[in-house]
Amino acid sequence: MKNIVVVGSQWGDEGKGKIVDWLSDQADIVVRFQGGHNAGHTLVIDGKIFKLRLLPSGIVRKEKISILGNGVVIDPWALLDEIKDIKKQGVEVTPDNFMISESASLILPFHREMDEIREDAAGKGKIGTTRRGIGPCYEDKVGRRSIRVMDLRSESNLDARLENVLLHHNAIRKGLKKKVYKKKDLKEDLLKIAPKILIFAQPVWLKLDEYKKKKKKILFEGAQGILLDVDHGTYPFVTSSNTVPAMAATGTGCGPNTINYVLGITKAYTTRVGSGPFPTELKDEIGESLGLKGKEFGTVTARKRRCGWFDGVLVRQTIKVAGITGIALTKLDVLDELKEIKMCIQYELNGKKMDYLPASSEEQFNVKPIYRTFPGWQTSTQGVRNMEELPEKAKIYIHALEDFIGAKISSISTSPEREDTILIEDPFNA
Repeated sequence: MKNIVVVGSQWGDEGKGKIVDWLSDQADIVVRFQGGHNAGHTLVIDGKIFKLRLLPSGIVRKEKISILGNGVVIDPWALLDEIKDIKKQGVEVTPDNFMISESASLILPFHREMDEIREDAAGKGKIGTTRRGIGPCYEDKVGRRSIRVMDLRSESNLDARLENVLLHHNAIRKGLKKKVYKKKDLKEDLLKIAPKILIFAQPVWLKLDEYKKKKKKILFEGAQGILLDVDHGTYPFVTSSNTVPAMAATGTGCGPNTINYVLGITKAYTTRVGSGPFPTELKDEIGESLGLKGKEFGTVTARKRRCGWFDGVLVRQTIKVAGITGIALTKLDVLDELKEIKMCIQYELNGKKMDYLPASSEEQFNVKPIYRTFPGWQTSTQGVRNMEELPEKAKIYIHALEDFIGAKISSISTSPEREDTILIEDPFNA
């Protein structure tokens, strides 16, 4: 029996939702440990589509407990809307199956506005933020001025905390000639929803310790991908939190010894949303076809994703940074019709070959991919559920990918349907 962390090994959108849902059958607890409602997970269960933004993927499964850890930033209004929407689909969300860390920071209206103001002012230098206030909220958290879930319990404490955070934000807003926020109005709005949020508030670190003692299986669900990590990603074109598996311990309040297996979700090609370097990006018909067949549009934003060949150099790098144990390879079927398939195995920068992505943003934009080419299998792999049924050329590509990145492939996904998965190694019993 093991506790598993599921993370994206690329720039996000690797298909974590399906894999987490698939694993949650065995898990007792599913925990989100970072990010906010900028993450989108699409689940397809018995033909029914669930689109989640903040709620952990385990919420759609009966008798599972879903948790938002202290590392998550929560827009309370967006959360309540999401709970309302998913209840309409017949999913129960109660204090018995869902809890929020009392230490989690809240995204407030001025965070969303600041996100928009900065992005609009950045011009060509824009990061590609989802404009949901995630970054400004994390800034307040680090600046020790954020409003946390626990602050909603006391009107006098909330008053003092709002005084502190508005002193900072209103000064900036005055300088930008934007309207300032009135503490009274904001406090009233927060107190109005406080009871609806506080019914889910718990000391998550303590609850997780109890579950560990009871030998419960815990599944830690990451948002975004490792290449968007604020320390290890393509900075500054990154998210505002640590997306690496180590954050599962920090973002929930359990020790690193809680983590037994790290599963890296890896798309059989590469995609990216928003701005930033992308060495293997395809701006041609192949890139367009990958996007169309793979339905590469954001779950939350509906933004079109940029598409390119599989970047083995980057995935090998994230495997080392993240300590990934096994790989869940997704969207293999999207490559079915291609005559040839390429995989990046090295970069060239200023005439020199490189085996890793440099840290400098300028150099990241200028690296040129060096490819290894494989013949396409040009036959359908959609819905295949065992390795023997895969075309021989697909097996060659898969084994070459596995050898290059230096991590075993534990499963292969051949459609959005949960059951269309080739299981090679069960992470819970590996």
